[in-house]
Amino acid sequence: MRSVPRWALFSSGCAPLLLVGGWSVAALLEGPAYDPVTQTISVLAAYGAEGSWVMTGAFLALGVCHLLTAWGLRPAAPAGRVALAGGGVAAFAVALVPAPSSGGSLKHGAVVVVGFTLLAVWPVLGAVRRGGAPWGLRPAPSVAVTALMALGAVWFLVEMNRQGSAGVAERLVTCIQSTWPLVVVASCLRYAGDLRETSGGRRGSGESGVSDQSDETSSPPR
Repeated sequence: MRSVPRWALFSSGCAPLLLVGGWSVAALLEGPAYDPVTQTISVLAAYGAEGSWVMTGAFLALGVCHLLTAWGLRPAAPAGRVALAGGGVAAFAVALVPAPSSGGSLKHGAVVVVGFTLLAVWPVLGAVRRGGAPWGLRPAPSVAVTALMALGAVWFLVEMNRQGSAGVAERLVTCIQSTWPLVVVASCLRYAGDLRETSGGRRGSGESGVSDQSDETSSPPR
């Protein structure tokens, strides 16, 4: 199995930090007029918002993180890596096509849906179905996290329709989506480390056996 470079741990780890940090700082700049429980993240990046530059920068940085992580996740199936990279490109599009200051936007909504879909299905598409795969790339966890994202999306839509806690639902789903690449990268690095330890132990045992045999044959007869 191909190895994951250690810098992928940095790119995947920065993704959730940048996203959460971005919406936290942007909300502070927006002041009490913004309600994080009922209002979405897109409101923070909308035209005219006080913290739009912060949230826009966070979206752009998030896209870079996803692209780099997709590049480094070489053990994953190619379809999953493409979907993760597509989610990174969608983050760029969200930043470049912000929501209007009031009302809805078909373009912005379409970009958000595409980005969410790509980031929701990449775990399943990237899963490795052969035996001996890292935990984060096994089918069962991959299907489970995709199902969790889908349930979060349903909750978000329900809250939007009833004008409830849409902001909370959206933040939960986006946190899962931005954190899962880090989980996968960490599991790949842990799996590679375990393989090295196992192979090193086997080599050590083999060398010890050879040494013992040579000592026995070289010792003079009594």
